[in-house]
This record gives sequence, structure tokens and C-alpha cells, in this order.
Amino acid sequence: MKPLRSAIIIQVLAVFPAIWGTAQEHDQSSGISPQDYFTRNTEMEWLGSASAAVFAVKVSGDTVACSGSRKMLIPASTLKTVTTGLALHSLGPDYRFETGIGYTGTISDGVLHGDLYILGGGDPVLGSRNRIAEPVENVFGAWLGMLSEAGIVRIDGNIIGDDRFFDRIAEIDSWQWNDIGTYYGTGVCGLSFNENMQNINVTPGDAPGRPLTVKTGYPELPWMNYRFSCTTGKPGTGNTLYLFTSSFAPEGEMRGTYAIDRKTRTEQVSNKFPAYTCAWHFRKYLSECGVECTGKAADLGPVFGIEGHMAPQDGITAIGKTFSPELSAIAGETNHESNNLYAETLFKTLGKEYCGKGDYDSAREAVGSLLEEIGVCPSDGSHIVDGSGLSRLNGISPEFMCGFLKAMMDSPAFGTYVESLPQPGGPGTLLYNMREYPSAVKARIRMKSGSMTGVKCYCGYIIPTEGSRDDTIVFSIMVNNYFGPSSRLQKFLDRMIYLMAERN
Repeated sequence: MKPLRSAIIIQVLAVFPAIWGTAQEHDQSSGISPQDYFTRNTEMEWLGSASAAVFAVKVSGDTVACSGSRKMLIPASTLKTVTTGLALHSLGPDYRFETGIGYTGTISDGVLHGDLYILGGGDPVLGSRNRIAEPVENVFGAWLGMLSEAGIVRIDGNIIGDDRFFDRIAEIDSWQWNDIGTYYGTGVCGLSFNENMQNINVTPGDAPGRPLTVKTGYPELPWMNYRFSCTTGKPGTGNTLYLFTSSFAPEGEMRGTYAIDRKTRTEQVSNKFPAYTCAWHFRKYLSECGVECTGKAADLGPVFGIEGHMAPQDGITAIGKTFSPELSAIAGETNHESNNLYAETLFKTLGKEYCGKGDYDSAREAVGSLLEEIGVCPSDGSHIVDGSGLSRLNGISPEFMCGFLKAMMDSPAFGTYVESLPQPGGPGTLLYNMREYPSAVKARIRMKSGSMTGVKCYCGYIIPTEGSRDDTIVFSIMVNNYFGPSSRLQKFLDRMIYLMAERN
């Protein structure tokens, strides 16, 4: 066994408890193999009309289950395993995003005669209330400290949010319009703020058809013109609210219904002007701290940009920078909470770091090259168009996914990578998965889920009880075009994963 592989399996096993319980067979499918269980169900009427595929194989090469393994299906958020894996492998777990502060013009007698720039570096957690993020007050305080050290106590100019680290195409055209107004479709920005979201609180009216009571929350966006054409729905009709918005104008319309039998809820919606938001809130913070700014908040875009105030990047004098959490923490949050913004940011960052441009074409080129670097052919079972899996134009085969997961086991970043994947019943998106199964079995599983309308997928690792690397199972289960009861599909998938794990 190669020394690197020995070190990796030690890392993997350290993630899980040292003592495993014995898996208990406890339903009518006990004793059936994973292969037969999958075949039996996919031949039944309830699942037979869907597209389903599975590939599960031990590192040693022994096949555990295989059906339609070369079908390219929509992976949904399981694609994040590829994005985070390649980012950790190539950038390293200690990688940090930077946000700089700089200025144009001159400083005299404590006055900046010029513009102050917030120089975005792609940090996706800047200004976020996520548990891994530095509180925004601390970040703003650090920036204020930089101004003080530079001798600036007044700004006779503008505060400009500079988002040039990435291009300004926040979304790709294959994302659905109703998705891009949600918290999971915010899109990428070189200068993000509060994960490019705003909170909107909604309360049902006193009768179906009546308007909702709506109140905008954090962060304050006084420039937005919202129209709320949404109404109160009948009991049991749930939540069909969507915000429709774009970066072309400060306009947004919330449509849909919110059932009368529901309580007040905070909808997290997309803010398409994060760089301007960051500049506006920092200007407000400085004013509250006694630092006057005679100019406006601005960004470099067509809506809130100021003509003649886009300095060349080499013409901006830098005075300091702050840093994001380490990539290991961001990747963990990406996979545990299935955070699309983080995944798309990592995707574009790969393009920026390896091709020199922070755009989607460069990101795809970088991903293809990195896949080849780790020994996975990008054209053999994959069609990757984004980093989060939100696009329905993504296509991945179970065989490709398992090849990638297996290749990642040889990466120096594998220990960090496998820890970034959630466990069934653990914190994150898998909290309610496999609830009826033994904890000792679930403790040996690290996997990522992916779901959207008609799609449910899982992929990951099953660690053996005896600790042999070659007995580790890599697996991918994909179901597309299923529109029946979600509980039935979930029960089937949970059982399938358990059957693979109990025999390992």
C-alpha cells in the first residue's frame, strides 16, 4: 500500500467513531442484496416510469450495485461534491478570499480627495450572518481602522463597491427565472454582501384572496421598488411565493400565494446589487462613526455606477485587506447546507485562479483540466455547466461520479473533503435521513444529497467497519423524472443506502 494512501485512510477513519455497532436487519427486505432491491423497485409501476440509475463499487473494484451506471442524469446538488472536491484539491483547505480597501486621489489634512474603493475578492461570506462568518460590524470596524491608519477622517468623494474580481454575469441562462429571485438563486458577485440576500417577512391576511402583510428586513435596501401582488391562499395550499427580479433595474415583484393557516415567515430573496449594498451600508456605518462622506455610495455597474468613476485597478492605492474563513470551512458549509452561492463562487474562483478570468467559460475549462489532473476524464459521463447543480442542463452519470469520488481519495485534501460531507441524521440537509436505521451504520456514511422538482440523488462514501481502505464503497444513486409521493421515494433511497452499508 502506498504511504499516501495509508495516511489518507487514517484520516478518513479518524472522522468516524472507533467502535461500530452491528447492523440489524429489521424489515421485509432483510437479506436482499442492494442490486436485487434496486432492480425489484425500479421494475415496479411506482418507480418504473422514472429514470433511475445506481453505481456502487468498492475501491478494490468489487461491484456492489450497478444499473444504468452510464446514464447521464440531472445531478442537482450532488454536483457540489465535484466543485468542492476540486476546489479543496487545487486551492488547498487553507485558501482564503481577500477583500481590500483602497483609494484614488490624495490625502491631505485627514481628508481623502478622491474615492474610497471596497475591492472585492470573491468572498462569499462577507457580511453574512452565517455561523462561519465574521460579524459585519467587526469587518466594517477593521476597514475603519485601515482608514484611520491611512490618516483618513473624512472622504470628499464616493464609496465604491468594486466587483471586478468576477464578471458581472451572476447567473447562467439555464437557471429558471423563478429560481434566480430566491435565496438559492442569488448568483455570484465579486463583492458579495449577506450572501446576496434580503429578508422579507410575510404574514397571511384574514381571508383567502386578501393581501399579505409584508415587511422588508435585513439588509436595508431603500432603493428597491417592490411590488407585492401575492395574496393569501386557502388552508392547506402552502407557500408558492417567488420574487421576480433582475440586475437590470432596482425592481422586484413577489407573486404567488401564502396559505392562511401558516404563521409569519421570513422569505429570503435575491438581492441583485450586492456590491452597491456593501458600499451603501459601509457609508452608513462610517457616518454613524463620525466619518463624513460627501459623495455617494456606488458600484461599477450600469444602475448604480457613476460615470467617470471607474479607476483602473492598478490606479487604486491599497491600504489594507480582510480575509474570509478558510476554504475548509466554506466547503463544509457548502456541502452540509447545500449553499448554492458558495458553490458557484468556488466554481468561478477555479476559473479565476487557473484561467485568469472569473467567468463561467473559464470555470468550465478549469474544471475540465483539474478533472484530468486527478485522473478523471471530463467527457466520459459528465456535462457540467455550473458549480451548484441548479441548472437542469447539468448531466452526470453514476459511473463518472464514483470515479471522481474514488480519485479524490488520493488527494492530499481528502481528509478535509470527506469531513465536508454530511452524515445521515447529522447537522445539515441530511438531518431527517435514515431516521429508523442504527446510528452505528449511519456514522459510517458520508454523502451529499441533491434534489429539485422530479429529481432526487445521493452520492458519497461508506466506510468499512474493519477500516480497510480497499473496502470503502463509493456510490451514486440518481432518480430523475419522478413526480410521485416524495416520502415513498425517500424510503426507497434510504433503504438502498442502508443495504449497501450493512454489508460493509
